Amino acid sequence: MALSLYVDTERWRAHQRTVLEQFPGLVPVCKGNGYGFGHERLAEEVARFGSDVIAVGTTFEAARMKDWFSGDLLVLTPFRRGEEPVPLPDRAIRTVSSVDGVNALVGARVVIEVMSSMKRHGVREEDLGKLRAAIDDVRLEGFAIHLPLDRTDGSDAVEEVIAWMDRLRAARLPLETMFVSHLKPEEFALLRQQFPQTRFRARIGTRLWLGDHKATQYRGSVLDVTRVTRGDRFGYRQQKALGDGWLVVVAGGTSHGVGLEAPKTMHGVTPRAKGVARAGLATVNRNLSPYLWDGKQRWFAEPPHMQVSILFVPAEAAEPKVGDELVAILRHTTTQFDRLIEH
Repeated sequence: MALSLYVDTERWRAHQRTVLEQFPGLVPVCKGNGYGFGHERLAEEVARFGSDVIAVGTTFEAARMKDWFSGDLLVLTPFRRGEEPVPLPDRAIRTVSSVDGVNALVGARVVIEVMSSMKRHGVREEDLGKLRAAIDDVRLEGFAIHLPLDRTDGSDAVEEVIAWMDRLRAARLPLETMFVSHLKPEEFALLRQQFPQTRFRARIGTRLWLGDHKATQYRGSVLDVTRVTRGDRFGYRQQKALGDGWLVVVAGGTSHGVGLEAPKTMHGVTPRAKGVARAGLATVNRNLSPYLWDGKQRWFAEPPHMQVSILFVPAEAAEPKVGDELVAILRHTTTQFDRLIEH
């Protein structure tokens, strides 16, 4: 009995092929929990489609990935002077976002990130003069720009990339390779067309691995079913059942990521109203679970436990049976499955 991730492998790979065709020279990103699949599994996929490089989040991830992938390892978290040293092979490439970082990595392979409208990290325009003198002491693999997902001000992603290329060119910095993120296929194609002398490489994770939602599905096994009537007490906190029905114990708890939720950015009146409604229900211990049964998303009977969740299924729904599997709507990047089943 487990929380399982089911993967329609052929459909999943067909989507990968589509993305690879849209972004020639793509750099697959395999950071965090491996987008729900795990680093080792994604390393197998990257080796299968023949990429020469894989991008990871941290040096610690690179240290693990080096045993599963034989190509270059691009570390996306920028180097900082004084960081904890992690032994990495020469095929590791460090992202650097400051002139000081470049000066500290003499002889290393580096990608230099510039400050985009994300305003997260990157070399600023006023430092490009100092940067030109510093790159002689490193093995420069290219420049990178990390773009925002949404552009609520109406600005243009391609124009932002071109503006930075103009600045780099004016500072007499080499523009052989530009690593880019969060571009649409047509935007990427336009850049390649306008600047044939520069190799553009799109760093892509979510679109590549999770772009076809129907290729994957989480399911939790039913471990126990107990009939209750309105007013019966149950659980750790001995709450009262709100009606007649069943308490359903299903695989998947906080150790799997069930019940954990990242903050969301909301645009518009309707999403905000729904958020307020959910918050109001939570104050009276009404929290919607990610599990579906008999066509509806079911409520947690109480907060999820470490490895299981207890749901309340009302009497008017079909009775769940031990061994049934409930589809679960879970976020891949925060979920740890018990088993992966490919079909």
